Amino acid sequence: MGNLSRLLKESWTLVEEQQDKVAGYFYARIFLSNPHLRNLFPVTMDVQRARLLGAIVSAVQTLDDPDRFEEYLRQLGRDHRKFHVEPEHYEVVGEALLEALRTFAGESWSIEYDQAWGDAYNVIAKKMIAGAEADPNPAFWHAEVLTHERRARDIAVMTCRPLQYPLEYRAGQYVSVEAPRYQPRLWRTYSMANAPNKEGTIEFHVRALGAGWVSSALVRRVQVGDLLRVAAPMGTMTLDRKSTRDVVCVAGGTGLAPVKALIEELTRYNRTRWVHVFFGAKDRDDLYDLPELNKLAARYPWLSVVPACSDDRNFVGEQGNIGEVVARYGPWGDHDFFVSGSASMVKNTLRTLAELKVPAVRIKYDTFGDI
Repeated sequence: MGNLSRLLKESWTLVEEQQDKVAGYFYARIFLSNPHLRNLFPVTMDVQRARLLGAIVSAVQTLDDPDRFEEYLRQLGRDHRKFHVEPEHYEVVGEALLEALRTFAGESWSIEYDQAWGDAYNVIAKKMIAGAEADPNPAFWHAEVLTHERRARDIAVMTCRPLQYPLEYRAGQYVSVEAPRYQPRLWRTYSMANAPNKEGTIEFHVRALGAGWVSSALVRRVQVGDLLRVAAPMGTMTLDRKSTRDVVCVAGGTGLAPVKALIEELTRYNRTRWVHVFFGAKDRDDLYDLPELNKLAARYPWLSVVPACSDDRNFVGEQGNIGEVVARYGPWGDHDFFVSGSASMVKNTLRTLAELKVPAVRIKYDTFGDI
């Protein structure tokens, strides 16, 4: 596996600066040879292209960690059921991917690279297919919106309930969500903001991002009674109940959602672990769930909350990026860390934790962008 990993990473550098072109060519090859597959994808392909490349890079980078590699791909296979992907589609995808890589690597591409990518893709496809076939659940759940509340300028908190049967997940995981009434065939990932409960309800925290079609629809257009589609849960930012170490949660903006779910799970059994939550935002308005966090801290003596603003000098509390604020406290060498937020926030926080010599094996994070 070591030599295979080396060849994959080495060859990826040949096309890395042309990622958008590689992805565009890849999809063009698929649709030209199999026009009927175009209907499986959204009208706009910008985000879909980026996600393809993210999945490829993640798969390549996890080849040195077989356990993580397998679980990631099995989850990916389950998740892709929402696109109505069938086993025979994987061969089409593999051929298009290799042709795209050959084309943009040019004369630097070698037989060894070709064989490495072919072998790796076969492993990837088999594990994804196995993950999809082993999943007894539907490809996605229809979920009714029960509540919808605007908490800030561009943030909404909503709850929904799957109509078929409960969606089984772990606190800290995330799902893909589609709003078919407003943006059909467009899926975006959101973390559940509550631990699983007997009522089967799921809470989401959503920020409308610029021209984000799905996020804007979920914040500004979705109403109580609307139906969403929710795909299979993914992610590994979950609690290890065997750990006795104290916990530090670092959340930026709506990255608070999975942290809230983790806290809720801890309220059900924790008696010995101190939990420190650092909640960062640009300004006071973006600390949309601070009152609820403070209520939890007042109820559970083991929980402490430190809010911070990076661009609000009138805020009475910690100032600066949340990673910088975490560094002012501590020491943190013997804690379990959970980090959630934008790609830039996660990247900066991970850098700070490395400088503080927090062991990487004690840090869990999920982010929906390039870090």
